[in-house]
Amino acid sequence: MRTFDTLADLRAALHDFPARTLVPTMGNLHAGHLGLVARGRELGAPVVASIFVNRLQFGPNEDFDRYPRTLERDAALLAQAGCTFLFAPKETEMYPEPQTFCVRPDPALAGILDGAARPGHFEGVATVVMKLFAMVQPTAAVFGKKDYQQLMLIRRMVTQFALPIAISGLDTVRDTDGLALSSRNAYLTPAQRAQAPQLQAALQSLAKSASGAYSSQDVLALESQAMRDMTARGWAPDYLTVRRRHDLLAPGADDLRERTPLVALGAARLGATRLIDNLEC
Repeated sequence: MRTFDTLADLRAALHDFPARTLVPTMGNLHAGHLGLVARGRELGAPVVASIFVNRLQFGPNEDFDRYPRTLERDAALLAQAGCTFLFAPKETEMYPEPQTFCVRPDPALAGILDGAARPGHFEGVATVVMKLFAMVQPTAAVFGKKDYQQLMLIRRMVTQFALPIAISGLDTVRDTDGLALSSRNAYLTPAQRAQAPQLQAALQSLAKSASGAYSSQDVLALESQAMRDMTARGWAPDYLTVRRRHDLLAPGADDLRERTPLVALGAARLGATRLIDNLEC
């Protein structure tokens, strides 16, 4: 694996590879990230993994400064996983001048769920992903389904800007107790880590109950009960909800009757750590 921290050197190395697959990350890698690399290798082109902690997608009171930065360890893991190139730019390389041109996603998608809980987050995500697309010029890119709303946003961005990039989504990778792997899991205390699978369990219960619902009022009642149950267990939930997979809007009676594909999504804080998860149903 070859590692680059400047765009000029990366582009020179990629010159002879017209097809390449991008795996964007913020580092502090786990098995889920390595699964993205494995999927990228299956696509048959050299894999370019990026590691960059993107200031633009963090709110003023979020964990940008303390987000784990483990570049040496991450590089070793990527090399073992068969990654071809690692692009690990410094902030001055990624943003040599203030990023005053930004991608503003459709508020109908970016302003709900995580977008409502983290104002400006998806504008930061869309902007950095678009910039990585411009830098790497991939023919394919791989993202995890754990960030379900993010994946949908990126797919729509690629479609609306007519970018020649095939977007691949990888199923969420979980620990043996069902907890979705996340770099932020490292923030959990041992007691919190033991409690953390409750989020996935709550989504499973919500999805199962919603499968028997007949109206939007039924679904809202189930969501409210799920929120109360999580709060009683010591969580601070932002949302526990069931939405249509294709647009993340709330299902109506027709959707429930016709079995429109749905997804249960949740975001909640356990102590100081915010966890997200989802379950297609």
